[in-house]
Amino acid sequence: MESAGRRSRWLWWWGAVISGAVIVGCGGNSSKVEEKLAVSRIAFGSCADQSAPQPIWNAIIKFDPQVFIWMGDNIYGDYKRPFRFFGKERTIGPWKNVPRFVPASHQEMEAKYNIIKTTPAYSRLRRNTKIIGTWDDHDYGLNDAGKEFGGKNSNQRLLLDFLDEPHDSPRRKQAGVYASYTLGPVGRQIKIILLDTRYHRDPLSSDGTILGSSQWTWLEKELKGPASAITLIGSSVQVISNLSAVTRPLFSMESWGRFPRERDRLFKLIAESKRNGVFFISGDVHYGEITRYDCAVGYPLYDITSSGLTQAVEKVVPPSLHFIVRFLAWLTPSTMRVISRSCRHKSCTYGQPNFGAIEIDWDATPVALKFEVRDINGLPVTGVHIPLSELHAQSTNSVATVAMGKHQRHCSLEVSLPWIVKYRLAIFFFCTVAVLLLAWLGLNFAAILVFRACLRKCKLD
Repeated sequence: MESAGRRSRWLWWWGAVISGAVIVGCGGNSSKVEEKLAVSRIAFGSCADQSAPQPIWNAIIKFDPQVFIWMGDNIYGDYKRPFRFFGKERTIGPWKNVPRFVPASHQEMEAKYNIIKTTPAYSRLRRNTKIIGTWDDHDYGLNDAGKEFGGKNSNQRLLLDFLDEPHDSPRRKQAGVYASYTLGPVGRQIKIILLDTRYHRDPLSSDGTILGSSQWTWLEKELKGPASAITLIGSSVQVISNLSAVTRPLFSMESWGRFPRERDRLFKLIAESKRNGVFFISGDVHYGEITRYDCAVGYPLYDITSSGLTQAVEKVVPPSLHFIVRFLAWLTPSTMRVISRSCRHKSCTYGQPNFGAIEIDWDATPVALKFEVRDINGLPVTGVHIPLSELHAQSTNSVATVAMGKHQRHCSLEVSLPWIVKYRLAIFFFCTVAVLLLAWLGLNFAAILVFRACLRKCKLD
């Protein structure tokens, strides 16, 4: 016999089917039919290697979401050459002669999508849950790629086939996979806006555009359109965090922070739209965290990052060394990360496989929001519980003094940190390398002295 939660799921699903179910806006077209039942549980995730075990689907099914959102890297469609400093194919160093990543063929990409789609647990999720999504670089076709990638049109068709997008969908005719969905009855509507941060994106070092002119026009229309209780904006790369500002020159991650003018334009558009209840979800970075920015739109903007479903930073090192990864995560300065005592680790990041969970209690007074990153067993590892009224510009004025006193760190961007704080990870790394090098030289010198002393003793004897 089905549980009460499962029966509720079927009521929601069939209510959606009977009533027309979905408001979908793709490009300049939209079909607007309201749903009768409110959406109260949304799950999302990113970074699913089709060749890796995927037990996390069982935890997502147990969460029983009404909607699941793919946030990108839904497959790993490109191939990665090994690190090689020397030899015929050198993939690292100033002398490298071949790229580290190479794209797969159309047939190979299709086969990889099919592996995910036919995974038994994911198939169960598809039967009972509305699946939507966007892409990131590895399912776009090539690591860190933007508008220059030649296979994007062919791979767009593959992604939309994977998401079961209708063949007559306007999304199949536009340049890019961006889309919007409005779910729920009037007064309890959730607008989901999924961005395409790949198809139109300029090179990473350009500070050019991420979305391109046509997508910006579409996004402005969506944000300035009819109001909704909640507006969820999905970006495959992080919007709030800019850890590249504090991890260079060791490594750099993609984010909106790498395109500061675009991010400022996004914040300005949200503010000008006077839209309340906006927050972001994102993926890409192979760990989970929640970030917050208080000084953009008149109320706190949250970004819930979940990454990945199979890929995670702690999986690339032996379990005995996980403490090092967690220490470095704590050491890396982040002005935007939400730090809470309820976090499983002190850094409030989570480097094991995870998924994002959003719960809305529409019957609470005021309406309550719960943002969480959950582990492979479905247990929360970091989370934020707030009233929806906190995401209203007019409501923050009354608590501005308290909020700014408590969360002032969420108004200081990583790029504005003092240099000794900003680069403390690099300072720690190079100092550690220097100490280890000196220790190695010292041990070698001591060994030479001991050898010479033994040699002299042998000669005297």
